[in-house]
Amino acid sequence: MNKRAADGQAVFVIRRSFLIPLGLLVAMTLALLVICVVQDQPTAKVVILVGLMLPLTALFIESAGRRINIDRERIRAVRPFRDKQIACAEVTALEAVKVRKRVFLTLVAGEDEYLIISNAYAHFPQLVRQLAAVVPETALTAETRELLDAPPVRQTDVFAVWLAVVAMAYVLIAQFL
Repeated sequence: MNKRAADGQAVFVIRRSFLIPLGLLVAMTLALLVICVVQDQPTAKVVILVGLMLPLTALFIESAGRRINIDRERIRAVRPFRDKQIACAEVTALEAVKVRKRVFLTLVAGEDEYLIISNAYAHFPQLVRQLAAVVPETALTAETRELLDAPPVRQTDVFAVWLAVVAMAYVLIAQFL
């Protein structure tokens, strides 16, 4: 569930159902890397695992560190090493783009101020309703109003990460057999 800060701020984070298997995949890949180094496996195998570890770890850190803070005055997107905020009153459009079950919300404030939010966040339907409640009524596009009725929740990314965990478990088991 989304958190509420003492000041009435709603906080939305990336779904734990995605982060848990991703963290497990990172840990399993690290374990395989250590095993390969200890067993003096071919250098190419170690290089491939290092090449896999870097983007997986970066994705995990980036995803775990993301959050959206919404209060009456502003919408703030927090990410590792950067953060962006838009004043609610300055939002000129809250647009929605739907590609299959993937949804991207774009908050636009002026010429070059924008914020893109995907449905990777937990409690996405609440997030959409919260955004619609704090931005000016005139900022809501027809697509966004449509989305308010039934925001899709994306689960295929969670399935894909669990599939990768199963594959990595197989590789780890095969390493010892």
